[in-house]
Amino acid sequence: MFYSEDLIEEIRLQNDIVSVVSGYVRLQRRGNNYFGLCPFHNEKSPSFSVSPGKQMYYCFGCGAGGSVFNFIMQYENYTFPEAVQFLANRAGISLPEQEFSEEARRARDLRSSVLELNKTAAKFYYYQLRSPQGQRGMEYLKNRALSDETMQHFGLGFAGPDGKLLYRYLKKQGVSDQLLKESGLMQVNERQGMYDKFWNRVMFPIMDANHRVIGFGGRVMGDGKPKYLNSPETVIFDKSRNLYGLNFARSSKENYLLVCEGYMDVIAMHQAGFTNAVASLGTALTSQHATILKRYTDEVILTYDSDEAGVRAALRAIPMLKEAGVSTRVLHMNPCKDPDEFIKTYGTDAFRERIDQAENSFLFELSVLEKSYDMKDPDSKTRFFQAVAAKIAGMELEIERENYIEAVVARYQTSYEGMRRMVLNYLMQGAPVRTAPRPSVERERRTEKDSGILKSQRLLLTRLAEYPELFAAVSAYVRPEDFTDGIYREVAGMLFDQLAQNQLNPARIVNHFTEPDQQRQVAQIFNTDLPTETIEEQEKAIADSIRLIISNSTEQRKSLLEPTDLQGLQNLMMESRKRMADLKKLHISLPRGKE
Repeated sequence: MFYSEDLIEEIRLQNDIVSVVSGYVRLQRRGNNYFGLCPFHNEKSPSFSVSPGKQMYYCFGCGAGGSVFNFIMQYENYTFPEAVQFLANRAGISLPEQEFSEEARRARDLRSSVLELNKTAAKFYYYQLRSPQGQRGMEYLKNRALSDETMQHFGLGFAGPDGKLLYRYLKKQGVSDQLLKESGLMQVNERQGMYDKFWNRVMFPIMDANHRVIGFGGRVMGDGKPKYLNSPETVIFDKSRNLYGLNFARSSKENYLLVCEGYMDVIAMHQAGFTNAVASLGTALTSQHATILKRYTDEVILTYDSDEAGVRAALRAIPMLKEAGVSTRVLHMNPCKDPDEFIKTYGTDAFRERIDQAENSFLFELSVLEKSYDMKDPDSKTRFFQAVAAKIAGMELEIERENYIEAVVARYQTSYEGMRRMVLNYLMQGAPVRTAPRPSVERERRTEKDSGILKSQRLLLTRLAEYPELFAAVSAYVRPEDFTDGIYREVAGMLFDQLAQNQLNPARIVNHFTEPDQQRQVAQIFNTDLPTETIEEQEKAIADSIRLIISNSTEQRKSLLEPTDLQGLQNLMMESRKRMADLKKLHISLPRGKE
């Protein structure tokens, strides 16, 4: 859904960022800004800053930052349109109706109806568990050592032995048979007609990332088959694109996710304090799951069962996670079968130790591969190393190949040169060796210089946003085109335009960019810290930044000239000398008494 820039701005203006963020984070005023513990990473000292003047937030610890829209998107994992809808509702602003075709309108209405029906069913199951009819289910959950708080947190319920109880209840609510069929809550056959899909089962509501019930899982009481039963695919439920527990895990402050096999593992781990645990829904991890995981984390720790099936599941998951760009480790559960059993037997501290000791996924693959060879037999051992070399040769980066050769040599006490030659032989048989550029001293110096220049540019833009009264003095010497990096130049252009029109609005500049990485970068541009104590030191730092920006701008323009353009070079040098001479008149004066 497209919304006009003016409407977006109206919604932003009606949602003061301090007020919105205060609903999620405890903030305390410090000077002109508010500070609190960052909700996006673990920290003990507050580094999360909210600026009422800029209407922006920024964490000096993890770099998260942006406008009020970015905060809601990051915290609630909303898309931009969802964040707009959320904040519009909060402010009491009506959004324009989206135009739908008749078919699209029917699809939208069906999705909405099934979501509402699932919500009703979840409440029904929840009540049944806590009624006399749910005693058997409650005993099962209590025997699994789940607390009342945990059962309530996950909305656990019970479907009794009467296979038409939910059907009769929903029919009394006026729900049509057609909608019941579409919902996945019912089954139909000629003998019984329509009846409940779930009966005599403990019920696990499956929620999407936004806490909406999209399906159910049921664990049978007794020896019935199947042991676990999931909702079928519906207009709102696709088990290959959803993960159980993600609605809670996405808000965890840990920088990794624990991926396990089943509902009970997830629930037990959350109850034990490991609130970053998720599980696939009765199916092996898919590439879609890997893509979803990448949205929330860069690292996954596989906590599958320690049996043969769990090992196979881990081996299938590792390449998909790598393809999605997710770093993967494998947690060893022995001597226990699963996380629930391990935590009950050894406690949470021991489980956290196992997390810390989780094995690199490639080395885990090697440990499994090793079992297929007789490492005491020279020929078999050689074939093992050949298989290892082939796997390493499949890695794209030279530095990655070198690192894993060293790891293999250290683990198996073999020859580094022999292993390296074996890998090179495989590379020569297939793709050419990809050579990573070697860092040079000159490149390192240039990187340090670039970093210093960009910091100077950030510093100047931050101070202009904080002290708009500086604009008259600064704009007499610096132009937006003097900012050498693309996004810095674009931000400078918009900021200079706003200041020239006396309409300073940094949050609007953030909203101009659509990519989350760009928004974080712009937030950093407007939140550059200056480790100075006095006003005079700040004034000197700003003046030094202006000189460095102009000098670097000249150098960059010079590098873009053709070697034969002597006239262009002469004009540029004359302009540069004049600008540097004018800088002798530069005087930066910050207002006294303003923090």
